[in-house]
Amino acid sequence: MAYNLLKGKRGIIFGALDANSIAWKTAERIHEEGGKFVLTNAPIALRMGTISELAEKTNSQIIPADATSMMDLENLVDKAVEILGGKIDFVLHSIGMSVNVRRGNPYTHQDYNFTKTGWDVSALSFHRTMSVLYNKDAVSEWGSIVGLTYMAAQRVFPDYNDMADNKAYLESVARSFGYFFGRDKKVRVNTVSQSPTPTTAGSGVKGFDGFLAYADKMSPLGNATALECADYIVTLFSDLTKKVTLQNLFHDGGFSNMGVSTAIMEDFMKNNAPEETVAEKVKKERKK
Repeated sequence: MAYNLLKGKRGIIFGALDANSIAWKTAERIHEEGGKFVLTNAPIALRMGTISELAEKTNSQIIPADATSMMDLENLVDKAVEILGGKIDFVLHSIGMSVNVRRGNPYTHQDYNFTKTGWDVSALSFHRTMSVLYNKDAVSEWGSIVGLTYMAAQRVFPDYNDMADNKAYLESVARSFGYFFGRDKKVRVNTVSQSPTPTTAGSGVKGFDGFLAYADKMSPLGNATALECADYIVTLFSDLTKKVTLQNLFHDGGFSNMGVSTAIMEDFMKNNAPEETVAEKVKKERKK
């Protein structure tokens, strides 16, 4: 169902790779809500994905940009403003990559050159993007910038590896740059901490399928899907959330506030229960 929440709004969407990605679903929902945008990704990601299909479906143009290059980002913002016919109202940063994860390096034995590359792509790129937007005064008043993150920024998920550090940095940048963007430009900046989602990037994490099932059983509302995340992002890009800024917003079915759920405990007890309970042992002793 569409509500015309973004009618007349213009934006930039980073990171739509294929139909499973949150950025892809968000682009589709923004289009349905009346917004228009340019799509961008690194040249290598554009070759790997199917973004041209999304561009055709949403009547959007694609501007290749390496988010670690200030020159590329400046070109992206200039072209976006030109193509869309005015300042930007919304930006989605949906970029994440860990070479250590791809190469199977555990957190305790990182290749630090890979660590730097992953941090540059996944986290510092958010600061660079906002720096270009800020210094070019390219965002409209009451515009909205959203970065996608994950709860491993606050809690330990061993196999999430150095991406946890990247997300922690990303969230800090959102708060720090969000202060200046709010004070000087009346622009809001937030991060959305999404449930584990079966995207191309997420599925690369070791043991992902098992964790997906675990999170679903732990969350009282179950895992949030990519499409549901897209719906949430639409509200953050709309005028209905004009005073929401500097927030890390959990969109995870309640997982982030859970200690344990009955479903998880039942599974644990089923798999770990002793052959006889303490009460049964006492009864046996009494009979003797």
